[in-house]
Amino acid sequence: MKIIKKLSLSVVCLVLVQLWVVDSRAQQNEPAKPFFKDGEAQIVKAFEDPDYWIREDLWVETEFDSDGDGLLDRMHVDVTRPRQTESEGLKLPVIYNSSPYFAGVAGNNPEFFWDVKQELGEKPKQHVHPPEIQRRGERPIISKAQIKTWVPRGFVVVHSSSPGTGLSDGSPTVGGDNESLAPKAVIDWLCGRAKGYKTRRGNEEVEAYWCTGKVGMTGTSYEGTLPLAAATTGVEGLEAIIPIAPNTSYYHYYRSNGLVRSPGGYLGEDVDVLFDFIHSGDLDKRAYAREHIRDDEMKNGQDRVTGDYNDFWAGRDYLNDMEPMKAAMLMSHGFNDWNVVPEHSLRIYEAAKAKGIPCQIYYHQDGHGGPPPLSMMNRWFTRYLFGIENGVENDPKAWIVREDADHDHPTSYADYPNPDAKPVTFFLASGAPEKGALVIEKPTKQPEETLVDNYSFSSEALAQAEITGHRLIYVSPELKEDLHISGKPKITIKAASNKPAVNLSVYLVSLPWNNSQWRRPKITDNLITRGWADLQNYKSLRESEPLKPGKFYEMTFELQPDDQVIKAGQQIGLMIISSDKDFTLHPKPGTELTVDLNGTSIEIPVVGGAEAYNKAIQ
Repeated sequence: MKIIKKLSLSVVCLVLVQLWVVDSRAQQNEPAKPFFKDGEAQIVKAFEDPDYWIREDLWVETEFDSDGDGLLDRMHVDVTRPRQTESEGLKLPVIYNSSPYFAGVAGNNPEFFWDVKQELGEKPKQHVHPPEIQRRGERPIISKAQIKTWVPRGFVVVHSSSPGTGLSDGSPTVGGDNESLAPKAVIDWLCGRAKGYKTRRGNEEVEAYWCTGKVGMTGTSYEGTLPLAAATTGVEGLEAIIPIAPNTSYYHYYRSNGLVRSPGGYLGEDVDVLFDFIHSGDLDKRAYAREHIRDDEMKNGQDRVTGDYNDFWAGRDYLNDMEPMKAAMLMSHGFNDWNVVPEHSLRIYEAAKAKGIPCQIYYHQDGHGGPPPLSMMNRWFTRYLFGIENGVENDPKAWIVREDADHDHPTSYADYPNPDAKPVTFFLASGAPEKGALVIEKPTKQPEETLVDNYSFSSEALAQAEITGHRLIYVSPELKEDLHISGKPKITIKAASNKPAVNLSVYLVSLPWNNSQWRRPKITDNLITRGWADLQNYKSLRESEPLKPGKFYEMTFELQPDDQVIKAGQQIGLMIISSDKDFTLHPKPGTELTVDLNGTSIEIPVVGGAEAYNKAIQ
């Protein structure tokens, strides 16, 4: 009996093994296809091995000639796709990433930036241009970004170098029309409407027969701008975009309410500097681009003398081009991004929402970059590229990473700004050169207060100073409870200068300053938000006029959007300075800026409004 039992057990095991082998062979013979769980595309083992990916490059013909050679520009494109798109005829959607950076850049040597030590309104001294960029990279791979994330999940990943960079024809225009039409052409090729070629100037065509005709785009910074640029063309097949910290207006990047302002960390950069930074294209074509784009269009259009808004800037503002846009959009940004400031995302999100475009916004508390959680991106692309009904369009509109959370655990809200936020108006009570008061009941007539401009003092030093004549600061009572701010503060300031021009910088800070012993304090530890303006533009962004010394002018402008919980024990401080060491031009110290406290106030968006604020200070 024991022998019979052992034999029976052996037979059972043998049968199970044979069944497993048959089942495995059946799975291997079955065509590989995308797999979904919980509304997300899952990793498919058959797509996971890089040795079984097909990598190729080609050139897509555009509808423009931006390098003056009489030929339509062609964009260099690479493709990474599962082998099953060839061996089994599998068609897949595309994740597309375009960039001016893939072939290398000139570097950020301040020697090649504009000198910010100049008097306001004067013509700046011409800066030095950097040496030639030596293109990097080996064909057929332009970039490896996005590939490991999306190819195993059943997407094809495509990259392209933007005009005048890498092996793409054309000229960089830093926000010009060709930078929108170039990714449009690639999407047209993916959808069978444009021609692709095996070589840069050859006639042997390449077709994207493996593409379903559904395309999504993503990228960070300039690479986040280009998905929006493509979407504003209304190109068919671009179903969804996830821009991360995108520059949506070059005026808002290099100017602020009429003021010449640098992006954080790049003091003295401007459009022509960025042109030099990315211009890695054909050496033989660079002279044309420099002469016609950089030294003509950009030099005349960027206007570092007045800082006024003009047609040059209007043509580089994607908000003006959104009428054709229909791609679903998940926007991502950081509230402490002082390179591409957070208004860039909000202005586009609000416009997309007004158009009825499916959209969500994700904000975190850190600096430049920072994508949404992978799961959130996956759900977005799965819904709009594969058509899986996962309900993402019904998710909350806004996702905010709270101060003590990591990027993968945002808090959901009905929208941004928080729908429960209401503007609370604060007035100023005198106190210079020490601290004045920030109050919600307008005080009786207050004196005028004056500060003396001196760019050599940082905003951090001025916020912490007990007594100084180089800033004015007004603080609220100490908060007894946490206070939630959500939205864009708006200041109305009545001020005069003793000179025809003056820098104006406004900060909202949380005091006392964080002097933690275990890490170096940063401005972002105590910064709520900030903004900059030129009083000469008090009437219009397009037309500035010299100030009459001693005459008071009233100007209203918004500070950068924020969403922050100010902790109990802190005070809210409104700080007014003139030149901002890290952002503005640096005129010689000594200009006097006088503020009429009776004509100055600030609206702060408080969740719960005045009632919540009064409760927090009692």
